[in-house]
Amino acid sequence: MHPDIMMAFGIFLLVLSVPSLIAAIIDRRPPRMAALTAIVAGGLIVYTLQNNPGVYSVRDVPDVFIRVAAMII
Repeated sequence: MHPDIMMAFGIFLLVLSVPSLIAAIIDRRPPRMAALTAIVAGGLIVYTLQNNPGVYSVRDVPDVFIRVAAMII
């Protein structure tokens, strides 16, 4: 899989896990699925950063999403 796709998917999953985590905490139930989603997202992000050191920074995140959207289109 292309590193940009893995990074974008990892960030996307991480963002999606936050509302699930908050909902689980508010409902007073264990946030199992949110934690699993966050672990998978973190794994994708860490894997991408380890295999491509120095390529990605916080300023490059919007560019990653634009490159992935350009690949899809």
